[in-house]
Amino acid sequence: MPSEEPFIEVESLEKTFTVRRRPEKGRGRGLRRSRHEVKAVDGIGFRVGRGEMVGYIGPNGAGKSTTIKMLTGILTPSGGSVRVGGIDPVRERVRLARRMGVVFGQRTTLWWDLPLRDSYRLMHRMYRIPDARYAENLARCVDLLDLGDLLDVPVRQLSLGQRMRGDIAAALLHDPDVLYLDEPTIGLDVVSKAKVRDFLKTLNATRATTVLLTTHDLTDIEHLCSRVMVIDHGRLMYDGELAGLHARGESERQLVVDLARAHPPITDIPGARFVRAEGPRQWLAFPATASAAPVVSEVASRYPLVDLSVREPDIEAVIAKMYGGTQGERRESLRQEVEHRW
Repeated sequence: MPSEEPFIEVESLEKTFTVRRRPEKGRGRGLRRSRHEVKAVDGIGFRVGRGEMVGYIGPNGAGKSTTIKMLTGILTPSGGSVRVGGIDPVRERVRLARRMGVVFGQRTTLWWDLPLRDSYRLMHRMYRIPDARYAENLARCVDLLDLGDLLDVPVRQLSLGQRMRGDIAAALLHDPDVLYLDEPTIGLDVVSKAKVRDFLKTLNATRATTVLLTTHDLTDIEHLCSRVMVIDHGRLMYDGELAGLHARGESERQLVVDLARAHPPITDIPGARFVRAEGPRQWLAFPATASAAPVVSEVASRYPLVDLSVREPDIEAVIAKMYGGTQGERRESLRQEVEHRW
């Protein structure tokens, strides 16, 4: 069970970048590039308890990765404060590094030309992990993440999904107290995703590892996190249960139905609405907060079904629906959300 004691504490956190823009065409030569400040993170605040697993989601460019980089000490905040396990990430980055693990989905911490096994050996020395503990952690990761056949393969020869599993193992060899995961299931097939999710559940349950997860796959959040935070344009827009996010955004899942032959629109399924059809394939929508089982059962019993799949709502669509409108309306909604929470 997560502790009520905060492990991650963020107060009024800000990060501003200065960007240079070229003069507009037709303005003449010799003009200097103009400088503009862009707030990637704009005054957010939250607390994460020790042993808690929290989803941190939002559209591309919302400020998720920037936040994680400040939590790890890679970036220095422009304002506000951060404490992780009682440590200031910027001032004591080396000390904090021994207590955290980080996985960036698009970048690897592994050595590109070395076999996976050698990358792990280097981390064994870098983190000064006791030999017995290293052997135990490596064996557990290899087993649960199915890495046995990959240990002697150079990292550059691994597929994206294989490398992701290798990176997750690398981030856990030194028993970190907190794990930051940025798109950890990107490039994984369905079976591999299930393995990674089960592994993270077990890790959290047995080691009480605090996990902050950013992802565009809401299924990851549903399987792993009881709490979700939504960031958009650098501001914290929502902090609560995923069901509450779906309810507020009135989000919908889609059931993609492949029939044996073309058929008139399916409009008689309770709890679902017809969206569109292309030949024998039809799309039905139902509330994201509802179970798919009754809808699937009704379709299967009434129609010549060949195949079907359930598609999760797109997080960007959910946010747009929740906070659409003018900038002023979005800021007022944010103000009310913050006042309600704190």
